Amino acid sequence: MEEFARIQKYVELIREKTDFVPEIAIVLGSGLNEFADKIDVVTTVKYADLPGFPTCSAQGHIGQFVFGYIENIKVVIMQGRIHYYEGYKMSDVVLPLRIMKFLGAENVIFTNAAGSMRVDYKPSSFMAFTDQIALFVPSPLIGENIPQLGARFPDTTAMFDKNIRDELILIARENNIDVNCGVYVQAAGPQYESPAEMLAFKLLGADAVGMSTACECIAALQMNMKICAISCITNYESGLNIDCPPLSHQQVQEMANKCVQDMEVLLKNLIIRCKQKKLFN
Repeated sequence: MEEFARIQKYVELIREKTDFVPEIAIVLGSGLNEFADKIDVVTTVKYADLPGFPTCSAQGHIGQFVFGYIENIKVVIMQGRIHYYEGYKMSDVVLPLRIMKFLGAENVIFTNAAGSMRVDYKPSSFMAFTDQIALFVPSPLIGENIPQLGARFPDTTAMFDKNIRDELILIARENNIDVNCGVYVQAAGPQYESPAEMLAFKLLGADAVGMSTACECIAALQMNMKICAISCITNYESGLNIDCPPLSHQQVQEMANKCVQDMEVLLKNLIIRCKQKKLFN
């Protein structure tokens, strides 16, 4: 139970700073930090102010929890995620998510930047997860079983809530935003995928690839959180025979920055309408 004690410790430390109880957790991906500036902020808690807490080294990830309101709906935003490729254990990668759950969040919306393996899923568009492939990174559930977190062997058949995804697609159509649906695969990184790896992922049924999120979705599923996950498509993957500049993190961030306004429209409306329609836990 050592890991659960660690989760509880950080929940207590945050509770010393705020008694805010969020309903919905939002995880912001590369280049999407600006969304946190659009809510009515109540307080922020920096990871660096929590002794021993893993810190973000990835460029573009600030490293703090932001508590506040979208209209009258209480949210907590993870502004900066912990990545497996930074050298952390998987239990560290999912630690912020588990903390947000025990602070009160019963629902989670993940965002990330991802590369497209389909010519028709263009950069600056979005992809809502219908399913995922997490075979290429360790499961966050490996190791000591922690009953307080949920089932030892969770069923992943319906990981992503269809009703929430359908609402997202409807909002996108109403606002002329290009959102597709597809299967996401998480690679370990930090190198970008080779053409052969991209083709292998494509053969497995993946439509987009990134270096985060799938492991976090598994942790959220175990804790019975309702899950929606959205990729901002920032580039085409190598191997598609499309004339593109060499991939770089700067390129990914710049494209994600261009998507911030559309992502803001999607997230804000999704949260408000799912709350109104009682689609959240």
